Amino acid sequence: MKNLFTLFIIVFSFAVAGCATTGSASADKKRALVQSMKSNTLEKLYEEKPDVKQQVKNAAGYAVFDNANVNVVLASFGGGYGVVKNNLTGKSSYMNMGEAGLGLGLGVKDFNVVMVFHNQQAINKFIENGWVFSAHADAAAKYKNDGGALAAEAIAGQVTVYSLTESGLALQAVLKGTKFWLDSELN
Repeated sequence: MKNLFTLFIIVFSFAVAGCATTGSASADKKRALVQSMKSNTLEKLYEEKPDVKQQVKNAAGYAVFDNANVNVVLASFGGGYGVVKNNLTGKSSYMNMGEAGLGLGLGVKDFNVVMVFHNQQAINKFIENGWVFSAHADAAAKYKNDGGALAAEAIAGQVTVYSLTESGLALQAVLKGTKFWLDSELN
C-alpha cells in the first residue's frame, strides 16, 4: 500500500506540473496562453454544440479549464488551470485546479471543461469556495482528430458543465473531489 501511495504522489506531481502554464514565462504571457486556451476550447465546443454559444453569451458568466487526469487502478489524480469570465462585470479571474478520486480505472487523458454559470451567486460561490464533488464515468481513446470520447454534459444547480476530451486513453469510473483556487500570480 505504501508503494501505491508513493506512485500516486509521483503521478499527481507530473499531472499538475504538466498542466501548469509555462513556469518561467511572464504573467502577461501566461494570461495570454490561458486566454488562447479559452478561445480554442469555446470554438471547439461551439462546433460540436452550436446552441451553447448563445447560452454562454446570455449567462452571468462562464469558466474554461484545461485539465490532465491520470487514473491508476483505484485512484485518480489531475490538475490544470483556467479562467472564469464574469459577463456581468467583464472581470476575468485566473484559477488553478487539482483533483483526486477513488474508483476503478486506468489511463491518462487531457481534456477541457466549460462551466456556464446561470447567475451571479453561482459565480461567486465557485470563486470563493472552489470545491466540486462528483461521480464521473467515461471512456476515451483519442489523439488529435483520431478516435473518440464520450463527451459529458451535466447540470448542477445553477451551473451547466461541458467536457471535451483533447487526447488520451482512459476507462474510468470514480468518485472525485476537485479544488479550484485563484492564481495569485495572474490576478
